[in-house]
Amino acid sequence: MHYYQNKEWQEKMRIRLDVNNMFAAQVGEEHGLTKERIEQLSDQLKAAHEALVKARETSKLGFMELPYNQKEVVEEILAYVEENKGKFENIVVLGIGGSALGMIALQRALNPFYYNESAELRQGRPRLYVLDNVDPEWFGEFLEQVDVKKTLFNVISKSGGTAETMTQYMIIRKHLEDELGEKATDHLVFTTSKDRGNLIKIAKAEGIKTFFIPENVGGRFSVLSPVGLLPAAFVGIDICELLAGAKYMDQICQNEDIWQNPAYLNATLQYLAYQDGKTISVMLPYSSALKDFADWYAQLWAESLGKKLNREGVVVNVGPTPVKALGATDQHSQVQLYMEGPFDKVITFLEVKRFRKEVTIPEGYKEIDGLSYLGGHTMNELITVEKQATEMALTKNNRLNCTIIIPEINAFTVGQLIQLLEVQTAFAGELFNINAFDQPGVELGKNYTYGILGRKGYEQMKEEFESRSEKDTSLII
Repeated sequence: MHYYQNKEWQEKMRIRLDVNNMFAAQVGEEHGLTKERIEQLSDQLKAAHEALVKARETSKLGFMELPYNQKEVVEEILAYVEENKGKFENIVVLGIGGSALGMIALQRALNPFYYNESAELRQGRPRLYVLDNVDPEWFGEFLEQVDVKKTLFNVISKSGGTAETMTQYMIIRKHLEDELGEKATDHLVFTTSKDRGNLIKIAKAEGIKTFFIPENVGGRFSVLSPVGLLPAAFVGIDICELLAGAKYMDQICQNEDIWQNPAYLNATLQYLAYQDGKTISVMLPYSSALKDFADWYAQLWAESLGKKLNREGVVVNVGPTPVKALGATDQHSQVQLYMEGPFDKVITFLEVKRFRKEVTIPEGYKEIDGLSYLGGHTMNELITVEKQATEMALTKNNRLNCTIIIPEINAFTVGQLIQLLEVQTAFAGELFNINAFDQPGVELGKNYTYGILGRKGYEQMKEEFESRSEKDTSLII
């Protein structure tokens, strides 16, 4: 038995949700929620739960299956990583959105901050780069600095038609062919759909190693599929422990009782707050290791819940706006707004109980009261107290806030956090009565891009773009 399968250890590592400061008893009756309001939603909550159960039973929510059905996939990934051990100095992810943000969050959370810079920290593993944009300066500089002959490129696109990713691939492919000739494909691995799209066609024609994204798993819910698991395994992250954490939290989040289900409870409170005009959802981790989880969450929340139409096709234009922040850094930038600005926000803290390192503040400057009090404490104490103080100040100012408590950052707790937020998002979608798994607004922008650049089948989009209203030059100053 692995240590992360031990029930006692799992309970010790269990993530907790503290929602005290969402209620009137803490933040006052004007803005605080009540248990009675939640009870009044009982029929809606029951229907939402039953909808998720039905969708799960009919395999429509593939992300919920990922902690359970990937034994063979994990074995294949680990074997592939072992087979390529020592062959590459770098692994580069070519992807965007859901094909990139999850892996960025995993690397930041679970590997040392200076992993790429230190051979000692990497222990023979490759550096990781995630290229999630088509900024020509950034991409061009990367090509100048990294030796493609010593690099494995993981191209991630479910459709194989993502303009940004395929642009990156075409450029990289040319560089590989120029440097390596017929061996160029040895430096490529694709993560894509098994049955459709351009990448699978290329892979089959050219014998390129491929891992598959399940058809019932959308991009922003895909981090626990090969999208995240493959590069994570290359950089030494324990993907078995990661999935074990997701499984543990998923079982907790199957409980119909909202008071025993953190994903359901938080989704419900966020939904009620939205009805009260709290339309902005701030994620504020007090840990630099979790900084990029706020980025990942922003896509998950925004793309899933920001919708024009409800399930009946009625225009509703709903969706909480996610904002990312970092404690204690943004106490000195954003928190002033949260304390005294409009009552339109819910703050979600991520609090780490035990950090992986401890740094002591030395004694000194005893004659200076404004400095001497720090001596003998630790940075661990300081960042924890800063979180607690900010929480208390927000609460005193009648601002809704809650805390996700993480015992320590490891693959098991990170797996829990991913599953918790994904289930929370799915349940919130049911409460908002929208489809949380499509993104029609994103598709429209993509279609204009295809048309402007001359992709076949999108001629009408190009015509519409070219016939758009002229801008008033007097308004360009």
